[in-house]
Amino acid sequence: MAAMSGKDEHGRQRGGGFIAFVGLLSGHWRAVSVAVLLTVLGTAIGLAQPLLVKDIVEVAQEGKPVAATVLLVLLGLFLLHAAVDTLGRYVLERTSESVVRVLRRTMIGHLLRLPVRIYDRERMGDLISRTNADTTLVRDAVAFSFVDLVAGGVGVGGAVALMLWIDPQLFLLVLATVSIAGLALVGFLGRISTASEHSQAGVGDMAADLERALAAIRTVKASRAEAVETERIGRRADEAYVAGVRMAKLESVVGPAIELAANGSMLVVLLVGGIRVAQGGATLGELVAFLLYATYLVIPLTEMFQAFGTVQRGLGAMNRVSEVLALPEETGTEPSARVFTAPSGPVAGPQPPALEFRDVWFGYEERPVLNGVSFTVPRHAHVALVGGSGAGKSTVLALAERFYEPVSGKVLLDGHDIGEMSRFATRSRISLVQQETPVLRGTLLDNITYAAPETSRAEVEWVVDVVNLGGLVSRLPHGLHTEVGDHGVRLSGGERQRVAIARALLTSPSVILLDEPTSQLDPVNEAALTRVLRRVTRECALLVVAHRPSTVQAAERIVVLESGRVEAVGTHAELLTTSRTYAGLATGTLAGKAV
Repeated sequence: MAAMSGKDEHGRQRGGGFIAFVGLLSGHWRAVSVAVLLTVLGTAIGLAQPLLVKDIVEVAQEGKPVAATVLLVLLGLFLLHAAVDTLGRYVLERTSESVVRVLRRTMIGHLLRLPVRIYDRERMGDLISRTNADTTLVRDAVAFSFVDLVAGGVGVGGAVALMLWIDPQLFLLVLATVSIAGLALVGFLGRISTASEHSQAGVGDMAADLERALAAIRTVKASRAEAVETERIGRRADEAYVAGVRMAKLESVVGPAIELAANGSMLVVLLVGGIRVAQGGATLGELVAFLLYATYLVIPLTEMFQAFGTVQRGLGAMNRVSEVLALPEETGTEPSARVFTAPSGPVAGPQPPALEFRDVWFGYEERPVLNGVSFTVPRHAHVALVGGSGAGKSTVLALAERFYEPVSGKVLLDGHDIGEMSRFATRSRISLVQQETPVLRGTLLDNITYAAPETSRAEVEWVVDVVNLGGLVSRLPHGLHTEVGDHGVRLSGGERQRVAIARALLTSPSVILLDEPTSQLDPVNEAALTRVLRRVTRECALLVVAHRPSTVQAAERIVVLESGRVEAVGTHAELLTTSRTYAGLATGTLAGKAV
């Protein structure tokens, strides 16, 4: 999509909507051309009909019989006109759906490839609204406007030529009437695009707030906040209503102006034309033909004015779509072949660490978070990362997973700088198990194989055994093919954790990152997960952000972060005597609170 030029009153980029709109038709010109040709052909057939009507009326006025063949030709033209118009409209409708399908797929792929920092900034509901509601307006602009403008121009040109041929003076009167309506519309059509953009922005804000509430619906209900959220989202609906009314005011001028052009033209033709026929200045057949051509002039003009309004709304929506498509994507995320290789045990001989942070500095915008962090995670080791709130623990995981890039320093995977690797290659070797352990709607099998859908049944059975999910699978009514519900609501917290670990293991990673895996587990499930983690270290290394004493003490090595720096590294027993920070956490905050 073309980059946008210029800015609106809110400082947003504008001007590329039209270029992007035209660019949508790239690759579809053949189908669009067919639709245009069919519509133009239909218009030409329609323009021929009044001439036949004129001859029929004049023959009848002279008292002569009307030939049946002429009536059949007129009927044939009428039916052919309808058939050609119908076919042209179908081709265009199908093409517009194809165009918007491509646009939506482009947006979906683009949205899923944005850097994490953009997700941190943008509102998910608004991005979703741009993908569905705004693209629907773009579709309408493509389907109902482009051909109307082209074919309408042809129809207007043909009608004007034939009206000038039949009665130039009467045509000038019709032109004056239509011009009055046209002048009334010119100043409004350009403002419809901006009003439409504001209206869609209001709808997007409402969708964003609704998505926010529904994503946390259990918290909303438990907090008895239904009324609060209803009011909050309702205010967004009110804002969308105000913007919609503003656009309705502009569009309300279009209808009466078009009606003025249509009714005024008909009145002028009937009044002046009738007088001319009565005075012998024109024949009845000429008046009937002229009246029909006036209709052929006004109706295409009406459709063109309406098309302009639809295009303006589509351009407003296209501006919002282009804003999303202008956001930079992550690089190096292209898929490549992934072959499952069963993880092996430690190999003899010196080897680089599975993961190493070497003098890493990082901050969010102007807020420093990590200040020269250095530590290693040996192969097949279980390393715990502890520290107070804001020490930088989750940031370490985000940098390892390449959600962000260090300001300086290096992160090494198996001895290789991940900055020199593609993100796909990095993420295929480093798996992340988040604190909230997302489980997606679908079957248990879908969730386990989500990161490696090509895995075999034997591989699934292997990972189910490693993470101790066999009991769960046997209890479920349909085993691995049982639906787990939205966000995995039919599974317990411990079961979701193990599903997430199984999903991570199937990618054969060098390292699995776990963000506070036991924070929501009871002691029984915590102990079970600890046993699972012990088995997992036979397959790969673990870096675990932890705060519970049992989880921390289960690690072979503990890295203590303090104010974005590594304060100490060692075992639980060593750190109790060598690290004042760790000792304070272990005797105070560590016991049951976040570290």
